[in-house]
Amino acid sequence: MAEEDINMHMEDDELAPPEESGNRTFIIVAGALGAIMLATLICMGIYALVIAPNLSDRRATQVAEINAQNTQVAEAAQLTAEAASWTATPTITPTPVPVTDTPTPTEVVRVPTAVAATPTANSLTQTVEALLLTQTALAGPSGTTTPTSTALPDTGFIDDVGVPGLLGLTLVLVVVIFLARRLRTAGA
Repeated sequence: MAEEDINMHMEDDELAPPEESGNRTFIIVAGALGAIMLATLICMGIYALVIAPNLSDRRATQVAEINAQNTQVAEAAQLTAEAASWTATPTITPTPVPVTDTPTPTEVVRVPTAVAATPTANSLTQTVEALLLTQTALAGPSGTTTPTSTALPDTGFIDDVGVPGLLGLTLVLVVVIFLARRLRTAGA
């Protein structure tokens, strides 16, 4: 009988389901989620240490270029306004030659002097004048100009991450959903 007990005991062990199949699925899912989290942390670190500083440097350079260009336009407008307010004044003042009682005629030599020419407006001056007139008209009766936007705003999640990043994140999450469903149905 001892032999029958041993054989029966062995059959019970062989018929019992393995206990680790449920644990294996959990470990696979946990490992996949851990790998995704690790990849996310690495990508965030690369963005924070490499990409974000480059973006801020480019923005600072662009702002400096725009400020330099605005300064040049303002200087040109100021110089044009000064040139437009300039009036020509005659530089030659006629002076009468005194009459002398000398019997011999003397020849008087007059040295011609340059007369200041009136400034002629070229196309650049006309453009800057038109700019000043436009700004004055926009200023209205108060004399102050209203700043207007020249670019679209750069705000929001899509502007920071971009469409490719959003599509990649969507694809990763869809894959995780399908893997989780597949592993649940395989384990059941």
